[in-house]
Amino acid sequence: MVVCCVNHCAYCRAPIASGERWVREKVYDPALNGRDPSYRGYHAEPFAGQEASCWEKHQMEIERTNAYAA
Repeated sequence: MVVCCVNHCAYCRAPIASGERWVREKVYDPALNGRDPSYRGYHAEPFAGQEASCWEKHQMEIERTNAYAA
């Protein structure tokens, strides 16, 4: 997934509004052979009624995937 302009959350796909807190993840794709990295943006704050932000949910998915791979 290549993202040039971070204006949507890579987790929930909702827009990231101006002034809203967000996290930028730098992604290196080995298939691009040394080209510049791409970036993904995630909401840094949970939505109303949710316990975790999109960034936290993304991190939990990565941890879960790594636990199954081990």
